[in-house]
This record gives sequence, structure tokens and C-alpha cells, in this order.
Amino acid sequence: MTIEVKNVPTSDITCATCKACCCRLEVMLITDTGVPREHIEIDAWGGEVMKRLDDGWCSAVDRDTFMCTIYENRPWICREFEMGSDECIDERKNM
Repeated sequence: MTIEVKNVPTSDITCATCKACCCRLEVMLITDTGVPREHIEIDAWGGEVMKRLDDGWCSAVDRDTFMCTIYENRPWICREFEMGSDECIDERKNM
């Protein structure tokens, strides 16, 4: 019996080359992960969301490295936003 070898292409999509395009999205805080208070604001409906600065980017993103400064305490939605997912690819196209 022979098992055919299949080469799986590696993706060009990695968080290391992304420039944090998902960090322009509104992020609701639906669980407590320890997000520091200075990065939280209240939206028009009274819910807690990640604060975004005047440039539209999340306040927790380092503007020089485009890396999250609160990575260990990032919101649940950020943890679930999968690298290379359809949503990720859509955001990269819109950047």
C-alpha cells in the first residue's frame, strides 16, 4: 500500500506581516480578560468596547511595531480572530 504525499501550500498570511488590520475593527468586551481600563470605552448602546484613537486603530496597538501591547490580556474576540480566516482575508483586502 502506498500513501500519496500531498504538499500543502504555506500561507502568505501571518500576523507577523499583517500590519494589524484587524485592529481597526470595533471589539466588544464580552468576557473579562483583564483589559486595562485605559483601553476601554463605552459605545453608543452602553456596551464596553476597546478604545480606538482618532486614527481608527485600537488604543492597545503599538504604532511602531503594529503589535498588541496587552497581548496577554487581549479581549476574547481578539483571541478568536483566526489568522488566515475568511474574516482576516477580507480585512487585509480592505486595508
